[in-house]
Amino acid sequence: MSQHLYIRFIRLPLLLRILLITAILICLFGVFIHFIEPNNFPTIFDGIWWAVITASTVGYGDYIPLSLLGRLTAMLLLLVGAGFLSSYFATLSSIAVTKQDEYQKGEAHYKGEDHLIIIGWNERSKEIIRSFSETKQHITLIDETLTSNPLPFHHLHFIKGKALRDEVLIRSNITHAQKVIITADQNLDELQADMNTVLTLLAIKGLNPNVLCIVEILTEEQLNNAKRAGADEVIKTNKLTSAIILDSIHNTGMVHPLSDLLSEFKSGTKLRYLQTTGDTIGKSIRQVSLYFLGKETILLGIKKGEDIHVHPHPEMIVEKDDRLLVITN
Repeated sequence: MSQHLYIRFIRLPLLLRILLITAILICLFGVFIHFIEPNNFPTIFDGIWWAVITASTVGYGDYIPLSLLGRLTAMLLLLVGAGFLSSYFATLSSIAVTKQDEYQKGEAHYKGEDHLIIIGWNERSKEIIRSFSETKQHITLIDETLTSNPLPFHHLHFIKGKALRDEVLIRSNITHAQKVIITADQNLDELQADMNTVLTLLAIKGLNPNVLCIVEILTEEQLNNAKRAGADEVIKTNKLTSAIILDSIHNTGMVHPLSDLLSEFKSGTKLRYLQTTGDTIGKSIRQVSLYFLGKETILLGIKKGEDIHVHPHPEMIVEKDDRLLVITN
């Protein structure tokens, strides 16, 4: 039985073991001084109080031993009890410094839930994190190139490592994450960056199949692989950028309005598709536009199958399987 208790005691954290030893010693000395000098220490609690004050080297002087044996007891308490108590506080300080160091270097586990995980440190992820700086959304950033937390936001938790490794994803608490954004690795060429993105996506979906994943893909070759791997949304960065540059060539001055529109999206305005309902099916684009204006929503276009019509003809009829492209708050 004693061997079993000893093994259980040894398995306790070092800080807890030192605290238990210190508490037992203080209680023993408090009980001992009470029986040695019952007149000076009327109760056992008085003895324990004196032992705590003496071991902590505070020394209020409200209780003092007068006999030779009592003073020897006090000397022994100072040598033994104060040593353990000092060790406790030294260990506590060391653990606090170690935890802070682990947090700063990206080695600490994230224990929150419903958080947003961003993979890769670049200008895009920096802008996303900054946009959440005044919200309560907690963000976990995973990157292998950084040496410490890049931004001093209280809601940002940094984890160092390769996101395609299970150990790194587990440290980010992937099983309780709300969304994951995978940005393309800027240190690799486009094809390798996309392959790395797909492998990371497979690792994430293997640990948490239900988490919503938004991925950045640079090449057309890996687009289908990203969808097969379980991407909920795919952002084709190069295609979007090329389209903007091409439109700028033919329509000078288009970039500034587009930048202003993107700024509105960051402030809360949303661009999205809506499914058709009984209020819109069978109606003309003109009628649907007026209907949406009453709901503070602007109709931009309509998607019929794979065909997208931006600024469609006012008399075009909305059908059951169509999707409506709108801007809403």
